[in-house]
Amino acid sequence: MNFGTKADTICALSTANGMGAIAVVRVSGPLAIAIVNAVFSKNIADAASHTAHFGVLKDGEQIIDEVLLNVFHQNRSFTCEETVEIGCHGSVFIQQAILQLLMKHGCRLAEAGEFTMRAYMNGKFDLAQAEAIADLIASRSAAAHRMALTQMRGGVSKQLAELRQQLIDFAALIELELDFGEEDVEFADRSRLKLLIAEIAQVIDKLRKTFHMGNAIKNGIPVAIVGAPNVGKSTLLNALLNEEKAIVSEIPGTTRDFIEDEIIIKGVSYRFVDTAGLRETTDIVENLGIERSFKKAGEASVVLYLLDERNSNAAETLNELNAFKNSYIKAQQEFIVVVNKLDVNNNSFDFLSDFNPVFISAKSQVNLDLLMERIAAVSAQFSEQQNEVLISNVRHFEALNHAYEDLMRVQEGMNQQIPTDLIAMDIRQVVSHIGSITGAVDVEEVLGSIFSKFCIGK
Repeated sequence: MNFGTKADTICALSTANGMGAIAVVRVSGPLAIAIVNAVFSKNIADAASHTAHFGVLKDGEQIIDEVLLNVFHQNRSFTCEETVEIGCHGSVFIQQAILQLLMKHGCRLAEAGEFTMRAYMNGKFDLAQAEAIADLIASRSAAAHRMALTQMRGGVSKQLAELRQQLIDFAALIELELDFGEEDVEFADRSRLKLLIAEIAQVIDKLRKTFHMGNAIKNGIPVAIVGAPNVGKSTLLNALLNEEKAIVSEIPGTTRDFIEDEIIIKGVSYRFVDTAGLRETTDIVENLGIERSFKKAGEASVVLYLLDERNSNAAETLNELNAFKNSYIKAQQEFIVVVNKLDVNNNSFDFLSDFNPVFISAKSQVNLDLLMERIAAVSAQFSEQQNEVLISNVRHFEALNHAYEDLMRVQEGMNQQIPTDLIAMDIRQVVSHIGSITGAVDVEEVLGSIFSKFCIGK
């Protein structure tokens, strides 16, 4: 993508596309105020920053719209450039007419994300914070909003910057040793470096392990509804969604693929997936659906295993549950046994006490609140860690994985007493991976650290 140059003045619609009550057109760049001033009915050339001005936008003698301008001076705007935000009526025609007018007087249309890109390039925030803005805009739940806001305010960046600076300082000392290689001097305390590498590795490992939680909050916690055919999985999904999302039929194998939708429970988004009934069948298409059921169960954070009145045989049902749990449920997953059809079920399920089942009637919507409470308990761990830094970005997760692998290589190299230049190379790699998250540059900072601490020429 070509973002042009900082000399360009750019404009774009900042509110959602389409018609609405009002719309906002943003203009940013060195000539933002001058260009808008040329088409506005009042003089804003000397207007103070953060002031609003009501008037008319005109193309020659033709009035485009009555608008409210907000003026922001350089270094006091989102982009750290001269900026004017034009609040106009939400007609699509008016929006396009204003953009055409601005381009006629020297603006160009902004590329996707270019305002945020300029803010980043001008030092308003780092790359991780810039990415958090997109997450904040896309947040669909209170938990996702809270996490994105923490990241946008530098929660991830601050922690990574501290770790990275410690490594840069040691890298600078090791680089200095290489310059004085013939004199056999050692500036970097190896025992202290080992402790530092171990501490940073522990922090990086903890951060990368939060990705499962952070990604679930960001995209919705996946909940798979599984069980044999006709136990009420589709009925339960419809009841939870309060709409006829899935086809309900007494014919086994009606659901042959997964059906998915989202529910917000106590400020946290959950993605419920209704899966094909688990049974042995010769139907090729149904078997494909069953394979996907097992796959969805493996990917879910919560698995609801539905039973009904036919599962009253203790030995068979316990074997079925234990076999499924042992084969498909991982340690970090929540496995909830749900006994459905409470309205027609007179059987005893005391043998399930170790599973602490929830008894419901999906059809009559009995005890669904109890089931929701049980599911919501899963998000309690998120609430407990809401003040901690969580990783939700795949790019950040991959960078942390690479950084951790290189830290392990540094540890191994130091234990084996490999040459200093190889240790320095691996440390530079760690610094680079951590820096890639925030968009920092590593080589120049290492050199800067050397020159700031030592007089090389003395």
